[in-house]
Amino acid sequence: MTTTARTGTAPTGTARTGTARTHVARTVTDLLQPRNVLLAGMTGLGIAAAGSWRGAPWGLLGALCAGIVPASYIEWERRRGTWGDRHVVDRTKRTPIFLVILGSIGTGSAVMLLGHAPQGILVAMLALWGMTVGLLAVNTAWKISVDSAVASAVVAMLAAVGSPWWLAVYPAVGAVCWSRVALGYHSAAQTVAGAALGAATAGAFVLI
Repeated sequence: MTTTARTGTAPTGTARTGTARTHVARTVTDLLQPRNVLLAGMTGLGIAAAGSWRGAPWGLLGALCAGIVPASYIEWERRRGTWGDRHVVDRTKRTPIFLVILGSIGTGSAVMLLGHAPQGILVAMLALWGMTVGLLAVNTAWKISVDSAVASAVVAMLAAVGSPWWLAVYPAVGAVCWSRVALGYHSAAQTVAGAALGAATAGAFVLI
């Protein structure tokens, strides 16, 4: 009687752990990507700045300019084959993205200024514009994490405009940093630098 060898092997505990870790990291990085964070965060900032739901449209305008327009541009270029996915792992290809962000935020800020938007949401837009300039400058020599910067900036600005209790959400920023490192998109230093630059945007509100 002959026996046949099984060609497949059950995954080891280490392999299963690694797969689960990657799945969780992918879920976190997709859920808390800049487009989503800005959509929720800028809407909240608009409401907080106006002191009522009347500020929501201004917040949505901010989300459109700072998050949705850049994300749409990235997707458009991806379909053209300029890069593989939204993460744009090649640092040298990121400059056009930053320029689109600067132009889009600048346009949105001008509309807000002309439309007499609440001061807080306008300052938030200008702070994001300044942060993008910083990201662009660093990116010329080093691959800093944009995802970490955006997540950190939104939480910091919500705390500045709304309530310091928003800082309790900061562990979510840590989760974004962890996910970027776990997926191999960034080093720990690059995510920490991004988060620090994002947090610094709240300093703009000191000038109000």
